Amino acid sequence: MSNDEIPRNEGPAGELPAEAPAPAPETGAGPEESSGRQRLLAGLWPPRVSRAQLIVALLLFVLGLGLAIQVRSNSDNSALRGARQEDLVRILDELDNRTQRLEDEKQSLDDQRTELENSSDQAEEARKQTLEKERQLGILAGTVAAKGPGITLTINDPSGAVEPDMLLDAIQELRAAGAEAIEINGVRVVANTYFSGDGGDLRVDNRRIRSPYVFKVIGKPQDLEPALNIPGGVVQTLEKEQATAEVAQAEEIVVDALRPAKLPDYARSSPQ
Repeated sequence: MSNDEIPRNEGPAGELPAEAPAPAPETGAGPEESSGRQRLLAGLWPPRVSRAQLIVALLLFVLGLGLAIQVRSNSDNSALRGARQEDLVRILDELDNRTQRLEDEKQSLDDQRTELENSSDQAEEARKQTLEKERQLGILAGTVAAKGPGITLTINDPSGAVEPDMLLDAIQELRAAGAEAIEINGVRVVANTYFSGDGGDLRVDNRRIRSPYVFKVIGKPQDLEPALNIPGGVVQTLEKEQATAEVAQAEEIVVDALRPAKLPDYARSSPQ
């Protein structure tokens, strides 16, 4: 054997020795890792909320609720944003008229209260006011005749193009302008009046009416006539259907078509 040769440690039959096996991976967490996870879970649940955190959460809830209400309010007004100028003018005019009527009614009630307080015979004064109220309610219910300033609206429809909804629109415009009593071709218009039929064959409360349709309206003429003639209003709508509408003011209009007084079947007066 020479000095350059290095002897090899060979096993039987000259085989090389087997390599040492690799260590097996750890299958479970150690005690330190397990205890850390438990501490983390214990810190998260059950949650511990401080008083300051509760106050902040409440303020955020109130802020979110306010934003939601504001967004909904803006959505409700979107219809007015898209309305035409003539529609906005009509709506504003109706609101002004309603406000004025409410102010007048409030003033009338205040005057009645003052008369009751200052009257020497309060029982007699109360009786007079009750009779006056009965007369007013009779006019609204159509059970008594009425007269006063107002207008006459005459609609000629030679082609039969006027539909029931057009007459209903005219009634609504007149009521919004302060009409107190209305009669159409001898039919008294009340709260439950309805229109039916087709063009050229219209009915009011199931009573047939034919052109010309004559509206006798009691109210303030200076409010009633402009309500019908506003841009895009009743008169212009009828003219688009080849019908004509004429409005004439008068110092005295007589509405004498009556409705029978119907007693209620179930309702009774109550002292309260």
